[in-house]
Amino acid sequence: MLDAFESDGLPPPVARRAVYQVHRSDAQDALDSLAEEVPVALEYNGVAHAVLLATPAELELFALGFSLSEGIVASAADVYDMEIENSLNGITIRLTVSGAAFDVIKARRRQLAGRTGCGLCGVEQLNQVVRPLPSVGPIPSLSPGAVRRAVGQIAGYQPIASLTGATHAAAWCSADGQPEIVFEDVGRHNALDKLIGALARRGFNTQHGFVLITSRASVEMVQKAATAGIAALVAVSAPTALAVRTADACGMMLIGFARVERLVVYSKAGLTKRELSGWTSAT
Repeated sequence: MLDAFESDGLPPPVARRAVYQVHRSDAQDALDSLAEEVPVALEYNGVAHAVLLATPAELELFALGFSLSEGIVASAADVYDMEIENSLNGITIRLTVSGAAFDVIKARRRQLAGRTGCGLCGVEQLNQVVRPLPSVGPIPSLSPGAVRRAVGQIAGYQPIASLTGATHAAAWCSADGQPEIVFEDVGRHNALDKLIGALARRGFNTQHGFVLITSRASVEMVQKAATAGIAALVAVSAPTALAVRTADACGMMLIGFARVERLVVYSKAGLTKRELSGWTSAT
């Protein structure tokens, strides 16, 4: 199964390690699978901008999604070229972007030093944390049944997590709850960026489905989703209070603690109590 993860010139996203397994009544040598985690540097028009720790897979989509979700480029068309170089110190992704996009980078003068699970490392000013977001428009036709179906199936779309238990996933799901595009990464933000990159490259209409993330919904996740025009974000864990306020402000439906048997609607994106009354276990 590990052969399926091999990629051109890059380390595989899953590594093997000799370990000593200790059980209640037994101990033995064994091989364990570990999710790989490497530094990935992003350069725009020759200028270093960000270094993050990520799973070395789908890196072109990651770079595109990061560029979109951070507001560096307005569309995929602003990215003219991309080169990926692997070295002993990590992976460098060199992007050639439009002059307008490069002006954004120069205006920010921001250097990120990202760590797994950290989405705001390197932000220099408080006003950079809560950035202006577009209104995401009307929410898609969505039911609890669709959310339950997506949650019930998502594990089957996570081969790295099934081997290692160490990665998050971000999935684009159809309005009826079928996971259609799924990406994994050791960083929840990275998984979402990979998904956003794929949606942009394939020209998906983000009003006709929802995104499911196998993590908590922090404000950065809401910001990235809103920047990509995603109107409904579903998390298997909790949102933060700032994430909920941000979802309210941009008109996003935000659901947390999504399970097969229950879910919590934190931001209802303008739906009335009467409209939500149909959200029962029978729906």
